[in-house]
Amino acid sequence: MSPTPKSGRFITLEGGEGVGKSTLARGLADALSGDGCDVVVTREPGGAPGAVAIRALLVQGDAGRWDAMEEALLFAAARRNHLTHTIRPALARGAWVICDRYYDSTRAYQVAAGGLDPVALDALNALIEAPRPDLTFVLDFAPEAGLERSQGRNLGEDRFERKAADFHARVRAEFLAIAAREPQRCVVLDAGQSAADVLKQARTELEARS
Repeated sequence: MSPTPKSGRFITLEGGEGVGKSTLARGLADALSGDGCDVVVTREPGGAPGAVAIRALLVQGDAGRWDAMEEALLFAAARRNHLTHTIRPALARGAWVICDRYYDSTRAYQVAAGGLDPVALDALNALIEAPRPDLTFVLDFAPEAGLERSQGRNLGEDRFERKAADFHARVRAEFLAIAAREPQRCVVLDAGQSAADVLKQARTELEARS
């Protein structure tokens, strides 16, 4: 994947349940590290001590534990902590940050699927000064297949997985809509391919945009 720029990049991975974001994150990190880049792999919610504490509130418990606004507020607090303690410092030193989920997930899960007013999310992102990613890979996969693939992987952290099928269908549709609205930033990857083929496609896109 050479040559690569010396300055850091902020790359986000988005998609529904079981699409292979963590696998792609590891593959990209290994490739970039092999090119001599400083790479930070992180995730949302989480990635910093305060955000990890909030994560438990969001991904555990009953599926109806929070409404969409309550979830968005919790995500915003976790994201602020994550940006302050992990993402911004890494970018400032020139590292590449690969983040499994970011604010596009809030738009898909809480706005499109949960019914939150999009203006509320825009206001929260502005309030916490959430930066725009340099590149976003949207991993697309049929929700029912993704849920089957992810079943049992995250015991105790399956609150969103237990949402209804139509919820997950709306999530998928919104991710594709986001990619269509922002083609300069977003690349859709077919997550039905093998993990090796997904990584190959992502590396090709990354090299083309470097």
